[in-house]
Amino acid sequence: MHRRRRTALLLTAAIAAAAPLLTACGNDAHPGAAAVVGDQRITVAQLEHRVDEVRDAQRAAVPDETQYQQVVARTGTLTRDTLHGMVLDRVLHRAAQDAGVTVTRKEVQRMRAGLEQQAGGAKQLEAAWLQQYGVAPERLDDNLRIQLEAQKLAGHLGTDTSRPEFWQALSKASRQLGVDLNPRYGTWDVQKSSRVDARTPWVREVTAAGPPQTA
Repeated sequence: MHRRRRTALLLTAAIAAAAPLLTACGNDAHPGAAAVVGDQRITVAQLEHRVDEVRDAQRAAVPDETQYQQVVARTGTLTRDTLHGMVLDRVLHRAAQDAGVTVTRKEVQRMRAGLEQQAGGAKQLEAAWLQQYGVAPERLDDNLRIQLEAQKLAGHLGTDTSRPEFWQALSKASRQLGVDLNPRYGTWDVQKSSRVDARTPWVREVTAAGPPQTA
C-alpha cells in the first residue's frame, strides 16, 4: 500500500520538483488558457471538465449532501492539483519521448490488474484513486500510464523517481516545451519544489458541485 501511494504521489511531486518556474500565461497572449505546454493549450474549459469528472464521481460515491460538501471542502485545491497533473502528463511524456521510452496499453493493463488484485477489485481501486488522489475512474488508465512512464524513464536513466537525475530530465523537458501557467492558478517556486498561490484576492475559486478539477 505504501509503495502504491508513493507511486501515485509522483503525479504531484514530480512536477513540483522538476518543472522550471512556470511563469504567468498572459491572458492577452493565451486567452482562455489555463496553461500552455509547447504548442498545446490546456484550456480553462478542458480543466473545468476534468474537475467536473472528479466532482461527479465524488457525488456518486457520497450521495449524502452534507458528507459531499465535506468532501468538497477537503479537496479545495482540486482545480490546481488537476492542472498540475495535466501539465505533468505532457512534460513527462516529452521527457520519455526524448529518452526513447514508451508505454504500451498491455503494460498499463498489467499494472492495473495487479493493483486491482491488491485493492480487492476494480471498483475498490477506482474508489481508492478517487479518494486519495482525486483521479476520476475514467482517468485511471491515463494516470497509470503516467506512473509507468515515470518508472521506465527513471530506469532508463539508471535512477529512481526520487533522485535529482530524474527530476532534471523533467526540468529539461519543461524548458524545451516552455510551460506557461495562467497566474490565476499560481506559479512554481523551483527552489522549494512547491506551488505558490497567485496573489489575486479578486479571483475566487468555485468549489461547489460540478466545479473545476484541481484548485
